[in-house]
Amino acid sequence: MTAQLHLGVFYTGVGPQFLWDDPSNADHTAIETYVSVAQTLERGLFDAFFLGEGLRVRENRGQVHALDVAGRPDAITQLSALAGATTKIGLVATQNTTYNYPADLARRLASLDYVSGGRAGWNIVTTDNAWTGANFRHGGWLAHERRYERATQFVEAAKALWTGPVEADTDLVRLRAEPTVSPSPQGRPVLFQAGDSPGGRELAARHADVVFSANTAYDKAAAYAADLRDRLARHGRPADAVRILPGASVVLGDTPTDAAERAEEIRRRQINPQRAIAFLEQYWGQDLSAFDPHGPLPDVEPAEGELDPSRGTISIEHRTGKLERIQQWRELAEAKNLSIHQLVQEVEPRHHSFVGTPAQVADEWARYAADRVVDGFNLTPHLVPGTIDEVVDRLVPELQDRGVYRTEYTGTTLREHLELP
Repeated sequence: MTAQLHLGVFYTGVGPQFLWDDPSNADHTAIETYVSVAQTLERGLFDAFFLGEGLRVRENRGQVHALDVAGRPDAITQLSALAGATTKIGLVATQNTTYNYPADLARRLASLDYVSGGRAGWNIVTTDNAWTGANFRHGGWLAHERRYERATQFVEAAKALWTGPVEADTDLVRLRAEPTVSPSPQGRPVLFQAGDSPGGRELAARHADVVFSANTAYDKAAAYAADLRDRLARHGRPADAVRILPGASVVLGDTPTDAAERAEEIRRRQINPQRAIAFLEQYWGQDLSAFDPHGPLPDVEPAEGELDPSRGTISIEHRTGKLERIQQWRELAEAKNLSIHQLVQEVEPRHHSFVGTPAQVADEWARYAADRVVDGFNLTPHLVPGTIDEVVDRLVPELQDRGVYRTEYTGTTLREHLELP
């Protein structure tokens, strides 16, 4: 039997891939947009509508990030509304194990699963940034290296609570609770895990049903799949116990040239002048808003002090050797006569995208499926609803013609859609 691809869409709350200023975008937080997108995905026979969560507006160097978006509704509340507007598609809520309580979150997720008839999923994430912690009683209390310890204890408690009374008394999770919501037709919510660090991979191998990986390019996807399956074996789980759905950006065109030109235009617009300045501020460690993004690189030296990464600065591994990197950028900008905006467009890392005609992308995805390096993709649209409409109307029929995508739903629960035990 030909391997079947499973598809979801990550409906982002924030993200550098999204073209926020495009006039074709619908109101991103309006319930009408959520409903319309979910119904389009259901028409396209997608497995899941995957909703990001934002507990607080992000920071950049300890200040509110001007490029973030405010006013995102609670994910479980929003998906509960979609449960009544759809009949088949899975509804996946990103929910944080660092700043929630196991009994409360397990109950709310079980409620979503129950009211949707067994279509709920939980995308398990952790957080160590200080601005999110400021919204909660404990503040930013949990050390970075302990996030996945708490997440593991948290998930174990939630899974136990979905089957019966539970009493947990660990150093990071304490509770005595009984379930208050009847099981759904799929038994419990499907567990998604989106971390790619060693701790995240280990949590996925122990507890996840689906992983949302950043390893999309073929070689990286193959290496990730091999690593995850080795970890599954060490935990006594079969190799096919987890579905691997890396994030995927798709740009379609009528011809290969058309698609390539569209992809370059999208990248140019994603790295807009504001974002270019914010990118350099991470390395300079100071406010650069007075500099013209269309002018030369800042003629000041980077600040000596370093903010903790939890306040919205660059990670430790990227800070290493930053003076040498800045000098390399100065030399590159001088050699090519690049402005700040042009330089950042050139040096910011490119993430793998699928670019081509619908037939070309379908052929590439069919190869991924046949080689079992992925089980599908979680799409990250750059336009809503434009990107989603294109995929459903142009790419899905090509996948169906190749026998790698369903032509109808054969079940009613998210677990059935994903062909999970």
